[in-house]
Amino acid sequence: MKALLVYPETPASFWSFKDALKFVGKKVAEPPLGLITIAALLPEEWDKKLIDMNISKLEDKHILWADYVFLSGMNIQIKSFKDVIRKCNTLNRKIVVGGPLATTQYMDFLGVDHFVLNEAENTLPKFLEDLQNGNPKHLYSSDEYPDITKSPAPMWELLEINKYASMSLQYSRGCPYDCDFCSITMLNGRKPRTKTSSQLIAEIETIYGLGYRGPISVVDDNFIGNKVKLKNEILPQLIEWSKQKKYPFSFITEVSINLAEDEKLMDLMIEAGFNSIFVGIETPNTDGLIECGKSHNLKQDLTTSVKILQRRGFIVSAGFIVGFDSDTSKVFQQQIDFIQKSGIVSAMVGLLNAPSGTKLYKKLQTENRLLDVWSGNNMDGYMNFIPKMNYQNLIGGYHSIIKTIYAQKEYYQRVKCFITNYRTPSWNKNRIKLKEIRAFMMLVWLLGVIEKGRRYFWKLFAFSLFKQPNKFPLAMTMAVYGYHFRRIAAKI
Repeated sequence: MKALLVYPETPASFWSFKDALKFVGKKVAEPPLGLITIAALLPEEWDKKLIDMNISKLEDKHILWADYVFLSGMNIQIKSFKDVIRKCNTLNRKIVVGGPLATTQYMDFLGVDHFVLNEAENTLPKFLEDLQNGNPKHLYSSDEYPDITKSPAPMWELLEINKYASMSLQYSRGCPYDCDFCSITMLNGRKPRTKTSSQLIAEIETIYGLGYRGPISVVDDNFIGNKVKLKNEILPQLIEWSKQKKYPFSFITEVSINLAEDEKLMDLMIEAGFNSIFVGIETPNTDGLIECGKSHNLKQDLTTSVKILQRRGFIVSAGFIVGFDSDTSKVFQQQIDFIQKSGIVSAMVGLLNAPSGTKLYKKLQTENRLLDVWSGNNMDGYMNFIPKMNYQNLIGGYHSIIKTIYAQKEYYQRVKCFITNYRTPSWNKNRIKLKEIRAFMMLVWLLGVIEKGRRYFWKLFAFSLFKQPNKFPLAMTMAVYGYHFRRIAAKI
């Protein structure tokens, strides 16, 4: 068999970093981890090729080469997703579809030969067995959560590694919390399932052996879902490996804010090489947190927690939401004040939406308030339900947040606030590589000469160079992110 694995195109969005990646000559932020894991689950004797449409154009000859096309993607990729299906239908090639988008919305897609839904470790083997016997079914699904200690290492060798700004791997699936707008527990459950330490080290060693050096995104739903195992087993072994290899990787992951309560866990993560985390703050409004079931964010002062994490050595990015039923007109300024005070540079503020199948989706369905399926883009300025707040007021307030926090004055103030509070991990030497000199010259030209509001850039430049010189490269990286965020904000 010849299997073509296709990852659809992702439109420009907050997390795409498309405008920032141009500075470092990369095409995409992260690789399609799900598809290269699927590749490892397919029979070893099959011929396999990967087309990431964010890097290469999907051509007719690629599809005609294959016996089967395997397609996976997320909600935000739905347009490209449908285009791939239509292209396969036109060329009369069998298409197998799975992943989070298909799992939650498979009824929305025509022209698919086989749906292999939920987690592939459970459903793909059944499809392959039926395919071998000559009677594959149209739909495969499972309510069971697989043991991921039996999941194979992804086939990173299928990637054009030098086109990606980071690599990715997965240590666990599932999250102990159950926020009503989140699809994670619906897809992956509330009990974190983890790989073994030997699995994780072997996967990291494989990436190292391919010659890659740089950031690795650990794409867990909540990396600290099982704190005991992390502290007693995983992180000590990762620390030993990182020290032996002289820290070839830095790690990025997603955690809940209660990491700030655990000093030992913070220190172990930093020592292992973790230096960037994403947390779901959502809102500084207590009523909003109660409404969405995010009670764990009520146990500590959120600004204090963010500052603790930054001082420990973490670059904290965060998600924020407006549009809760409990939100009033005060929430917009509350969000702005919190973001500025906390020094969260990468602050993704979106309108509340209800992904298909979530608790929020079902609640709104019973209240007859749903309008459409969610687009998958947290920052496209649209909602898929009727809010309690007057819609015009909500949209106006949302735009005021985006316009304010990504204006150059406020953005660069936030960068200064962050780098003043942030403590660089001892293993991070902040050495400037030769290839980064070109990026530096490009950013000085665009941000310091061409772009309006450049005086704020030069203020940050001077502040970080003379008052925080060891953090100067980080400050300039944040300046590049701001360039990308402003371009995204301008489209909302």
